[in-house]
Amino acid sequence: MSYNDQWWLATIGRTLIWARLRVLDAGTAEVLDSDGVSQPYDSEDTARAALMDAEFVALDGLDEDDANSRGFALDELAPPSGGDDDMLRAQMVRQLPSRR
Repeated sequence: MSYNDQWWLATIGRTLIWARLRVLDAGTAEVLDSDGVSQPYDSEDTARAALMDAEFVALDGLDEDDANSRGFALDELAPPSGGDDDMLRAQMVRQLPSRR
């Protein structure tokens, strides 16, 4: 099975909340949420709409101005990484250090 992963984030102050949108071969999608739970969707569009409704933005769509308006710099962003969903779970909510 192959898939396409896209990282999305929401912010509350200096807290980043990550979500991974995974598009599967069959055209369905799943979102790994900040609790580490994978939510199934019938399509990528439905999953994207759910993320946008929850005020998430696609990481690949952010530019420096967008990041600054949210209170951080693009170079502060690094999506969770790991070999499996269990490794990602602990990284899905991250507190950025205070800006000086």
